[in-house]
Amino acid sequence: MITPSSIGSINKLPKSEKRQIYTRLIPKELLDTYQISDTLYDKQGNDLISMKCDPGTSTLELSLYHQYGFIDPILYGHITDTLTGYIHILLYILNDPFSPRFDVDVMKDGTPTKFGILQRNVEAEISAMKSGLAPGQIRKGPHLLPAAIKAFEAFVESLGHDRYFAEPLYYHNAINFERYGFAYQIGRHLMERIQEGFSNPGDLLPLLNGSSPFRMPEAANSIRLRSWAIHDGILGKPFTNVTMYKQIGKHAGFSTCQNCTW
Repeated sequence: MITPSSIGSINKLPKSEKRQIYTRLIPKELLDTYQISDTLYDKQGNDLISMKCDPGTSTLELSLYHQYGFIDPILYGHITDTLTGYIHILLYILNDPFSPRFDVDVMKDGTPTKFGILQRNVEAEISAMKSGLAPGQIRKGPHLLPAAIKAFEAFVESLGHDRYFAEPLYYHNAINFERYGFAYQIGRHLMERIQEGFSNPGDLLPLLNGSSPFRMPEAANSIRLRSWAIHDGILGKPFTNVTMYKQIGKHAGFSTCQNCTW
């Protein structure tokens, strides 16, 4: 039997085999925290996991819910194959379902915002920011990123790879990835430019002038508040074209945000 080495090759397998392989992505700590059975079914027999992984495609969208029918998953992952056959994380989200929800992902009429990328629900974003959330977060996380990275790396290693790639959607994501040992394939120059801009006498400091709730002076040395200012357009362009990679087993790396707090 040939061991699959890519998302595309896994997607060709029977549904039961795909489920068995892809559930390796779920950290056991997440199941323990929300008292979810290892079978990923609830006591009524409802399936708590949803997967989009059709044969002929090279992408996976995986959602795990703590409760059947709940609006938000506790884990959402969207991963794909790179052209060179490596695993690439397009989006990875952990939600605490018991924390307050902020509708940054939808407008008041229900139109999706793509987490503020297509359009912005500014009122919800202000509330989220004041409650300690970062851009794109609809709820607080369960603080299980180390366990999630460990599970993801075990999955990647089981496919025969020694590294994987990730696309940080926001500035704070990139900084967090740096601290867990990720390096830049594309975008380090942008990150260094941001650090210079927020460091005295950087050109971004005068723009933290209170002209919007996202551009307050205290954002200068805060990873989270910097990320809100960048999301608000302080760079004059979106935060894009940043791709990172991580060698399996590599630990804490450098940080381009020196002396910053969260």
